[in-house]
Amino acid sequence: MERFRYFEDVVSLEFDKDKCIGCGLCAIVCPHGVFALTRDHKAQMTARNQCMECGACMRNCPALAITVEAGEGCVRGVINELLGIEGPCC
Repeated sequence: MERFRYFEDVVSLEFDKDKCIGCGLCAIVCPHGVFALTRDHKAQMTARNQCMECGACMRNCPALAITVEAGEGCVRGVINELLGIEGPCC
């Protein structure tokens, strides 16, 4: 399946690498692979524009290093398009 993306640089996702404790939960729970662990066991955003703002990373980060305005964003639009439903989405 083709990978869907938001427009460039519009997601509300923010990551404070100084707060990261390297647990890797963000990389595990993200459905779009936005995060990856580096060799020094710290998270980094590798695909920020693929974020669908679901909030899974933020809710699972024990260090509070991630913030995102979780909501449905344009996910509704993507799902509606896949289902063939027309109408406003965002």
